[in-house]
Amino acid sequence: MRNNVIFKINPEKIDSKKIKIAARSIRQGKLVAFPTETVYGLGSDVFNARAVLKIFKIKGRPGNDPLIVHISEKETLFNLAKEIPEEAMKLIDEFWPGPLTVVLKKSNIVPDIVTAGLDT
Repeated sequence: MRNNVIFKINPEKIDSKKIKIAARSIRQGKLVAFPTETVYGLGSDVFNARAVLKIFKIKGRPGNDPLIVHISEKETLFNLAKEIPEEAMKLIDEFWPGPLTVVLKKSNIVPDIVTAGLDT
C-alpha cells in the first residue's frame, strides 16, 4: 500500500511542520516531489542508494544519466564538491538562491550512483 501525502505550501507563509514531515520522510528513505524555480523535482537523501535508485526507476531514467543534487544552503556545497572555481563562486553568490545549476567535480562522499559514475 502506498502512503502518498500531498502538502500545499504557501511560499509566503511556510508551515514548518510540513517541511519537517517532508525532511523526516527523506531521512526514512522516501521520495519527495517539490517545485523549483523552473521545474518540479523528485528528491531523496543523496546518500541513500535505495532511495536514489527509486528516483531512477520512477522517472524511467537510464542509469547513465546523472541526477541533480539540490541543497538548502551554500555551505553544504563545500562538502559535496571537490573544488569550487572562483568563477562558479561568483555566480553562486550572485544568483543563489535562484534558478542556477552549477556543475562541479564531486567530492568522494557523493555516491557514484548519483553521478552515474561520472566525476561531476
